Amino acid sequence: MTATLDPHTDVRTTSLALRHALTMQPDGRRVVIKLFVPGEDAQLGQNRASSIIERILQLDEDEITRLLDDVLARFSGRHHDICATFQHHYDLVHHRVPPDIELSPSARALIGAYFSHEFSVEAAALCNPSMVPHPDQSGLAPGELRTAISLRQIGEGHISSVGFCSAILGPDETIRLEDRDGPLMIGQRVGAKHQRDLLAAGLAEEDLDNEITATVLSSLPERYDDDEFEDVLGHLPGELLARPTANETLEAIRRIVASDYAVTFPATVPLHERVLWPATPAESNGMEDARFVQVEEADGRVAYHATYTAYDGRHIGGRMMHTRDLRHFEVTALRGPAARNKGMALFPRPVGGRHLALCRSDGETLGLSTRDEQNRWQDAVPLLMPHRGWDLIQVGNCGSPVETTAGWLVLTHGVGPMRRYAIGAMLLDLDNPERVLADLPHGLLEPDEIEREGYVPNVVYSCGGVVHAGRFWLPYGASDVRVGFASISLDKLLDAMVPVA
Repeated sequence: MTATLDPHTDVRTTSLALRHALTMQPDGRRVVIKLFVPGEDAQLGQNRASSIIERILQLDEDEITRLLDDVLARFSGRHHDICATFQHHYDLVHHRVPPDIELSPSARALIGAYFSHEFSVEAAALCNPSMVPHPDQSGLAPGELRTAISLRQIGEGHISSVGFCSAILGPDETIRLEDRDGPLMIGQRVGAKHQRDLLAAGLAEEDLDNEITATVLSSLPERYDDDEFEDVLGHLPGELLARPTANETLEAIRRIVASDYAVTFPATVPLHERVLWPATPAESNGMEDARFVQVEEADGRVAYHATYTAYDGRHIGGRMMHTRDLRHFEVTALRGPAARNKGMALFPRPVGGRHLALCRSDGETLGLSTRDEQNRWQDAVPLLMPHRGWDLIQVGNCGSPVETTAGWLVLTHGVGPMRRYAIGAMLLDLDNPERVLADLPHGLLEPDEIEREGYVPNVVYSCGGVVHAGRFWLPYGASDVRVGFASISLDKLLDAMVPVA
């Protein structure tokens, strides 16, 4: 059932939500080291690496040592294992060094330093958080819950990455952030286990069905790694490889498989120092608005799933992360018609044997999608359409549904005049989420006079909250520049909802 309340009801100030004094501001000191190739990074089409290396090679060993010592003195305390990063960046450009020259370790490290730069991950904005129970609940007092908060970090060039912090909720209406200082680390890309059904779904989306794709799919196991994939490609019959479209087909297969990957962090790096950085061309301009949710998997173990938007500067694509510990992350593409727009949010458990997600596949209506046996998200059933003064442009979700005894609680957002965002709420039937039980007739949270100013004015937006001790806790982005926190009695929120006829 689609919610259709009084279209003349508009946002009004409500005493339901309690804004907490705690806010998070962008911190320009939070930096990572990235590869820097002069000329290429400026998109001038001219690589200057060779000439730079030639000038470095003119330096004597004493000058090399002095320059490297100066770099280490300035930057070592700001990064994890900076020398290893310099060596990695040297390895990426070492083919520019004449083969007959033997370089000292200091010279290699200095070359790596010249091809490195700091990137302030949240210099432009910090916004759109989601909150889940933290995997570590040690050292807490009675009535407290440690939560993990994912953050959309926006830096130079409007490039988004995913960062983390943690907060303690309770007892009662109290909240405090845990320490957020320390050097950052980008996760290391490692070998991934790919899924055959996702490759098949990706090929179907591109209308690629020929003898090469059929042979590859029939030869791969249900789960396969990169070596197994290359082995299958290496044993394709010559008659198939001789076909006119073979190279085009193989390129598409490789591209689809490469869109799924895994990253990991050392156990010694705490959560707030971990950064999920764009790792494929499809997300080169950003990983946006991750919606994390804690789930219990079929084997009974707790895990976390998250959906986010991959952006390459022109196109968007849905992605999903899976992690058991917020340290090792497996990333896969979302497939199917419901995954072709932003803002998918997964249910924390199957409902009646179905895997469900909220989505906005048409760009303006909040809908419910089911994942089929081929791992494709099907066309959505509409739940909430723009119909009130404060959401006539579009509506969407503010994170995964939260299970309550009364139904699935869904925080929504609506966009009204002057592209002004407000957060609302609705309730879905526990056993049949296609049925809308109730809706909040007014906005739960709207930008106040301080929150309306920022990088993107007049916006409040969240990617998910959590219930603790009878309160719903909602972290939210304010005008895409800072993060605020609100909470509300769950009973009061449910009582304020109006049944939908």
